[in-house]
Amino acid sequence: MKFLPLLIVVVLVATHAASPPELYWKSMLPATSMPKFITELLHPAVIVGKAGGDTTIHVRHNITFGNQNYAYAAVSDTEFNNIPNTTLFFLEKDMKPGHRMNFQFMQTSNQSFFLPREVVKSVSFSSGNQMAQILKEFDVKAGSTEAKVLKETVELCEKPGVKGEEKYCATSLESMVDFITLKLGKNVEAFSTEVNKGTKKQEYTIKQGVKKVGEAKVVVCHKLNYICALFYCHKTETTIAYTVPLVGADGTKVKALSLCHTDTSGWNPKHLAFQVLKVKPGSVPVCHFLSQDNVVWVLCHK
Repeated sequence: MKFLPLLIVVVLVATHAASPPELYWKSMLPATSMPKFITELLHPAVIVGKAGGDTTIHVRHNITFGNQNYAYAAVSDTEFNNIPNTTLFFLEKDMKPGHRMNFQFMQTSNQSFFLPREVVKSVSFSSGNQMAQILKEFDVKAGSTEAKVLKETVELCEKPGVKGEEKYCATSLESMVDFITLKLGKNVEAFSTEVNKGTKKQEYTIKQGVKKVGEAKVVVCHKLNYICALFYCHKTETTIAYTVPLVGADGTKVKALSLCHTDTSGWNPKHLAFQVLKVKPGSVPVCHFLSQDNVVWVLCHK
């Protein structure tokens, strides 16, 4: 990776001191604990170079293709027939101790970190004519797999939300906090799925301790495939959030987050959930677990 000549270089490395994003979190959300998953995305090593008015941001990156469809799209018969034997969706009534299901809690292969807000603000974010500038700023080769992923991610952020959804793509931890406080206020809790070790596809059993942690006003932030940590956050008022203790056949313990969508009347009738559960849109709540790279924000009731 080549650096521009006459660089003005700023290097941020991991330290024990609180980073600006952490300090901002504490100032805006002093009573809210930061999920472990979020803390692992802080303290990146970032090199920002400037020369002749151009900016190049050099970061470690490993972006991959993945499921980034949060628009409740239809699934073809061919796609449905090729789905592995995994519990993708389930009914709210099944979320009880003793119920078993096959699942795999995947960790994202995208190890991108949060960049400081002042750095992110200087970067273009548009799939149109600015796409070439994004690739240049992040030192990504045009026509590469990474370039295609970046374009798909930006296009997803530009699409309008579905009916009743308020969406926002947060390019920094600070902007995520701003969106949360705008939509929910400062009296909030943040949750993410926690797994005590690496997982494989296996049978999990729900244990005692299923707990409803949020209802109606819930914001969910999904980590997208991008060169820096980028989250697709959306707020709905037809969602219930639960924490669900699970134990795998090999003893793996998971504190899983489950979302139940109480109004699916506006979803595409060919959505995968209806095909898996054999129910009709709007008939019953549809539930699913969240992977470890998601954050759920709910109103605090303590």
